Amino acid sequence: MTLENPIEKTEIKDEEQISISEPYKVFLFNDDNHSFDEVIIQLIKAVKCSFEKARDYTFEAHVKGKAMVFQGKLSECLKVTTILEEIELHTQIVS
Repeated sequence: MTLENPIEKTEIKDEEQISISEPYKVFLFNDDNHSFDEVIIQLIKAVKCSFEKARDYTFEAHVKGKAMVFQGKLSECLKVTTILEEIELHTQIVS
């Protein structure tokens, strides 16, 4: 009986580690309410990227309807979306 408990605990820990380590993604959606410059500036603040990268994300969202702008832990994704949504940009976090 004592052998079963450690194995069960190990299995649970492994499952928890897998679900915690999954990368999450932040998607930015196109809208008609913000200028390219507004979105670029906010992206630079949110994901700490270069002007060129922010411009590429903005253009991709404009052309394709959405762009993946960040990937990481859920807590980091929440910070990114909070900054983007300060100016009412539309975002979504997916796993």
